[in-house]
Amino acid sequence: MKKLILWLLASLALMSSAQAASLGPAWDKFPQERVTNMAALQNGAKLFVNYCLNCHSAAYMRYNRLRDIGLTEEQIKSNLVFTDAKVGDTMQVALDPKDAKEWFGAAPPDLTVIARSRADGSKGSGADYLYTYLRSYYRDDTKATGWDNRVFPSVAMPHVLWELQGQQRAVFVEAKDPHNPSKSMHVFKGYESISPGTLSAVDYNTSVADLVAFLQWMGEPMQGERVRLGVWVLLFLMGFTIIAWRLNAAFWKDIK
Repeated sequence: MKKLILWLLASLALMSSAQAASLGPAWDKFPQERVTNMAALQNGAKLFVNYCLNCHSAAYMRYNRLRDIGLTEEQIKSNLVFTDAKVGDTMQVALDPKDAKEWFGAAPPDLTVIARSRADGSKGSGADYLYTYLRSYYRDDTKATGWDNRVFPSVAMPHVLWELQGQQRAVFVEAKDPHNPSKSMHVFKGYESISPGTLSAVDYNTSVADLVAFLQWMGEPMQGERVRLGVWVLLFLMGFTIIAWRLNAAFWKDIK
């Protein structure tokens, strides 16, 4: 019986490790405090319109909504609107979906709610995914774009932030398959820098965090207000519960 239990435990461990390997690399934790930092959100908005809005739209977000992150309409118009769009228009792109599909193999998705749609309960939030994804590009000359991604293998999108991050390659080593010693497998060991970018590694990670913070904010601009309102609602319910409890005791005190 003891051997059977040990065998079952070992089998479960092997299944878990195999499942984890099939799900790809673990997601890094996104610094959630960036979502409430106005300077970070403003920098993320700048990065978004400069590097993302060329191909990806945000069709459910209006430019003037950026006033909620501390920008004036004049700042929005002067620094973030590069087309003939008006401040009250939504963030659209001129790229034709048919052309995009022909060039990239698939039309670039709208990014308004991308941070919410990429959430995975077993691995993390959509912000965790995006934060890891934008830092996991590496050079691969076998791909059409010259880039590959550890989180999204064979991704059609090239590394649009490479000038900021620089170029890196993924280092893999041969190792025996723990489930079948007769076979070998590629094991990821890390990244090796090929050429530096305009930002240091720390500054690049911070910039990616700001961009992801903006993408998360864009998916639910009222999330900060919702959290603040939720605190007051919970406090009210706690106070009301105490009052109702004492009223109930007063009403029934003479009844046995």
